[in-house]
Amino acid sequence: MDIQPIKNEVAYEAALERIEALWDVEPNSPEADELDILATLVDVYESKTVEIEAPDPIAAILFRLDQEGLPASTLEKYLGQKSRVTEVLKRQRPLSINMIRKLHDGLRIPSDVLIQQYELAK
Repeated sequence: MDIQPIKNEVAYEAALERIEALWDVEPNSPEADELDILATLVDVYESKTVEIEAPDPIAAILFRLDQEGLPASTLEKYLGQKSRVTEVLKRQRPLSINMIRKLHDGLRIPSDVLIQQYELAK
């Protein structure tokens, strides 16, 4: 087992290929140890090189509803009446600070995601 730090895209791709080849190895084997080490190296490399953008506020709200198996009507207690929920989800109305606070507290959506600017429908 000759494992080196991942310093570039070529080494990263090679590590991913090796991980795929090792995926179904026997637990507690030297190959399983190699898989664990490579996965850790890949994780470190990705944390340094891959920038993941936060979703826009509406996408984050819809994701949370889907994740929790909640209907859109759940948003009425955070956004107001049904027509307001519809306007927000159709991007016809921006989120207010009060809505952001309620969504953050009630649905545990990070406030830094909710306060992002996003494009409204024209």
